[in-house]
Amino acid sequence: MNKHLIIKIYGLVQGVLFRTSAKNKAKELGLKGYIQNLEDGSLIIEIEGEEDKLNYFLGWCRDGPPWAKVERIEYDFDNEVKHYRDFIIKK
Repeated sequence: MNKHLIIKIYGLVQGVLFRTSAKNKAKELGLKGYIQNLEDGSLIIEIEGEEDKLNYFLGWCRDGPPWAKVERIEYDFDNEVKHYRDFIIKK
């Protein structure tokens, strides 16, 4: 059964290829959703898929790509699956 996960990531996460790396990781895991820069310098990710793959992705987000410096992550599993068709980078 698919689950919906919302992740907010703080730190040096913009301008370090985090969005592209997250998209590649999501596609590798077969996850769907989006990632977007926020005005406060953080990132938001809404992502759906199997719970074990979401947990793996969440673990990856704790470090991100090599140039990122993740300071804090907030996340929430939400039961409302939105049935995304792909994983995209929102502007």
